[in-house]
Amino acid sequence: MSPSKIDTRPSYKIASIPADGIGPEVIAAGIKVLNKLAATLNTFDLHFEHFDWNSDYYKKHGKYIPDGGLEELKKFDAILFGAVGAPDVPDHISLWGLRLAICQPLQQYANVRPTKILRGTQSPLRKCAPGDLDWVIVRENSEGEYAGQGGRSHVGKPWEVSTETAIFTRHGVERIMKFAFETAQSRPRKLLTVVTKSNAQRNGLVMWDEVAAETAKQFPDVKWDKMLVDAMTTRMVLKPESLDTIVATNLHADILSDLAAALAGSIGIAPTSNLDPTRENPSMFEPIHGSAFDITGKGIDTPVTDCLALANPVATFWTASEMLSWLGEKEAAKQLLDCVEAVCEKGIVTQDLGGTSTTAEVTDAVCDEIERRLGKASASQ
Repeated sequence: MSPSKIDTRPSYKIASIPADGIGPEVIAAGIKVLNKLAATLNTFDLHFEHFDWNSDYYKKHGKYIPDGGLEELKKFDAILFGAVGAPDVPDHISLWGLRLAICQPLQQYANVRPTKILRGTQSPLRKCAPGDLDWVIVRENSEGEYAGQGGRSHVGKPWEVSTETAIFTRHGVERIMKFAFETAQSRPRKLLTVVTKSNAQRNGLVMWDEVAAETAKQFPDVKWDKMLVDAMTTRMVLKPESLDTIVATNLHADILSDLAAALAGSIGIAPTSNLDPTRENPSMFEPIHGSAFDITGKGIDTPVTDCLALANPVATFWTASEMLSWLGEKEAAKQLLDCVEAVCEKGIVTQDLGGTSTTAEVTDAVCDEIERRLGKASASQ
């Protein structure tokens, strides 16, 4: 009698934090597509656990994350995050209370934002087609302008003083530069642009430039240049083909990546990975868009004509693809994004991309495309 066959395919535990606004809608769409992909390929398993950490939780409990919450997250292979922010909670409270309260303690110091024009979508730039704009923006995600240091005194007085201190450590800058050069090295063009503002920020960003030059010596096959952040905005618009991998500080990359998403067609398609490259902690994956309360709840059963916009789930699908790639399922990640682009090519897109489809319709179309493309192949194996 032959021994029983043991199923050794990988299984991944994913923490789901939909949070606020359209977060629950797009995360539900992402999970539906991921489950469809996993079931169709039948080569790995996904197990999701939902966490109701959001602004409603904050208003009830006075905090976004319960005691022991971060330790709980460490048990997972990855985190799938929606968006945080509510009209009746100050933005600095929601951001620092949830998203940054996860990223910084879990050492997710590399924020990676790929940007390209998806097939079937259009850039607002003239003569810019898929392939002409294909970037990866690497954002320092643990310190810099978002270090959270500073304070206020004499609040409400005419002589009130507030300070916001940017902190750059050699350790923090060295590790993000190394990651950025490695990212550039892994891409076909092996091209890196280091964004700076060292002409005005004469301490932290002078060190930033120095570390970039030092790190470059370790990567002789990577061609690199340096660009002031204000000039970088012009270059992104006028010469997008001259860029490939970009590294910038926390604040600069935060701003530039939103511009990049708009130049690629819509902020509704852009993904984000918050990575701990050491893999000692789980990494977190999220769409770049915010909570967008103005369109919350209008992606499922509200007629398109009744609302200004609809939640675009494409950013979450691309985010899910990035998560799969980080987990080691690179072929599945590529297949998922191929299916998403195929749906875009058919014109099944939300209003921000010039279409009339709802969140649910785009989601169902991607699931159907997964079945059409991958179902027969899996059945024949």
